[in-house]
Amino acid sequence: MRKDPDSVPLIVVVDDETDVITMIDSYFSTRQMNVLGGANSRDLHRILRDEHPDLILLDLGLGSENGIDLALDIRKNSSLPLIIISGRDTTADKVVALELGADDYVTKPFELAELYARVRTVLRRVRPHVADVVAVTLEFDQFVFQPDRRRLMNADGLEVALTSGELHLLELLLSHPHRILSRDQLLEWLHGRDAGPFDRSVDMQITRLRRKLGDDPAQPRLIKTVRGSGYWFAPTVKRSP
Repeated sequence: MRKDPDSVPLIVVVDDETDVITMIDSYFSTRQMNVLGGANSRDLHRILRDEHPDLILLDLGLGSENGIDLALDIRKNSSLPLIIISGRDTTADKVVALELGADDYVTKPFELAELYARVRTVLRRVRPHVADVVAVTLEFDQFVFQPDRRRLMNADGLEVALTSGELHLLELLLSHPHRILSRDQLLEWLHGRDAGPFDRSVDMQITRLRRKLGDDPAQPRLIKTVRGSGYWFAPTVKRSP
């Protein structure tokens, strides 16, 4: 069930890649949007029976199922806003999806910020009463992070200058405190690709982020290294409202 059915949009993500659902959930939850995931038409029908979502994100590649047929079924039986997310990037695929009644089409791999913006745009157009959600604030250690404003403030109230990649990495860590995140997970969520045997891009980003947080790389207290496993975000994260 959604946290606050009167004000928080509920987004259903239908995708047979669980990492994609987790990635979207992590990003959207810090922006006061609830996410429910499903891998197939059966999961979607169960969700629609039990919940009242505000928008559906549908992947066209659902293993043995035909995403086009599912999109047709959704549009035949519902007026819910529908955004297609797909690895198919031809104009013909996009035209077919839009002619089926989809409200938008986003090609994989996508930037989470772009996907979120497109969801907000569709909600503003067709469901304005749920589009303007309340921004949240995440507090940890001596810092305050405002996801909607893409801004990190230190204890003195001064903004810490972070690149877009560092902001995204910080947000992922804040969304999964006290949990080991592997390099493969972080690379997939940050860049939409698997890590190669010599890929150190995540480690370099972690090093730069530690430096800007004043976290000693030799003895880090915020972003800890778990040898052979990945990284662990140690501080308690307080979320408001």
